[in-house]
Amino acid sequence: MGRAPGGWSRGGGAAGIAVTRPFGREFRGILDAVAAMGQTFPPVAVLAVSVPVLGFGPAPALIALTLYGLLPIVENTVAGLESVPEPVREAARGMGMGPGALLWRVELPLAAPVILAGVRTAAVVNLGTAAIASTVGAKTLGLPIIVGLNGSNPAYVIQGAVIVAALAVVLDAGFDRLAARLTRWRPNAV
Repeated sequence: MGRAPGGWSRGGGAAGIAVTRPFGREFRGILDAVAAMGQTFPPVAVLAVSVPVLGFGPAPALIALTLYGLLPIVENTVAGLESVPEPVREAARGMGMGPGALLWRVELPLAAPVILAGVRTAAVVNLGTAAIASTVGAKTLGLPIIVGLNGSNPAYVIQGAVIVAALAVVLDAGFDRLAARLTRWRPNAV
């Protein structure tokens, strides 16, 4: 389960960058549709459809987590890059920056807080989604919840729910601190 977040953040971020470049603009509608479609399927349905094809274990869970992580990352990457003011881009070009340097040295640093907000949303939402992956044999923090439901033991259900909720709060607070560090250098940061 540990490999999913890096995969969807890199994949969603790369796709978001690609559709903001001249060579990828025509694929923006397709990317938006695919990312939004991933959010429309309930996680339980994705798991139920994936199990007959992939079997029990982490693979169906990774598919569900990837689908749920794409939309916020793609949308925030696009929004962040499109929010970079055109005069800033023109100034960078005037300084002799090519497309690669412009992206890495100007656009991505300025878009980083918005992109991070998408990663933050995806991570927190996927933490809750991952809890139900125990139903298909993936070892997640949702295991006590599933065991408690199967055994009619509310103590296990509450224990699992408290652990997942506490981890979500800690994860969100960590992203909040990271966002504060990213915006600290800006003179007009709130």
